[in-house]
Amino acid sequence: METLLIYNEGSSNKFWKIRIVGNSFAVAYGKVGTVGSVKTKEFESEEVCRREGEKLIQSKLKKGYVFAQSSHQIVKESSMTDEYFWELLEKCKEKGEDIEEQIEWLITHLSRKPVKDIIKFDFIFNRYYAKSYTSHLWAAAYIVMGGCSDDCFDYFGAWLLYLGKDEYGAAIENPETLLPYFKLLEEQEEIPQLEELLFVASSAYEEKTGLDDEEYYKLYEQLTNDDFIQPEIEFDWDEDDEEGLRNKFPALWAAYGERPLDC
Repeated sequence: METLLIYNEGSSNKFWKIRIVGNSFAVAYGKVGTVGSVKTKEFESEEVCRREGEKLIQSKLKKGYVFAQSSHQIVKESSMTDEYFWELLEKCKEKGEDIEEQIEWLITHLSRKPVKDIIKFDFIFNRYYAKSYTSHLWAAAYIVMGGCSDDCFDYFGAWLLYLGKDEYGAAIENPETLLPYFKLLEEQEEIPQLEELLFVASSAYEEKTGLDDEEYYKLYEQLTNDDFIQPEIEFDWDEDDEEGLRNKFPALWAAYGERPLDC
């Protein structure tokens, strides 16, 4: 259930919107035409949540708010787009001598954005990450690192996204396009993992609001309806079948099949 109210008197032109899902609701509020601020609250049951939400609506109506016929031009949606998402990852690489400094810059930069933008960044990240959750990319990671657990593949997926839009897209089609980047990591004695990128949005939210990641993920799910379920993978390879892996990715196997990057 979603209810949008507006208040327009004199120089005051505000909106207030409540979205109730299950046993929690999110309230967005601010000046008309802006993204506004967002708060969320969880209750012991759906019934209590609906009741408390209705109380808030009635309270606002008594204060002079009225129902809006349309949200058009009243509540500005997040300014975070797919294009801006990729631009941020590219810009991030210019903001520090090493990845740790770059990630710290990204966290700080996002923390200065509206909460909706932080969540939209994470939503876009998760959407692209899910597309990389494939059997053939997992096979490539397994060959290059001599093994790849669930967590390891999560970190590999984050590293892949950080390479950039074009590199990501090419690797989805053919993981062997990543060979030059694996070679560079080999020279640097590094591995293709970037765990820190997975928590950039929740860290930015905490830096902005002082609230922990548990509160962040409640709000994330409330606003996006994304419940973090990873896609199911049907593996078309077997870790014990070296010949099959060699035939699947001959260039990667030639480089790392017998000499994987040191994890």
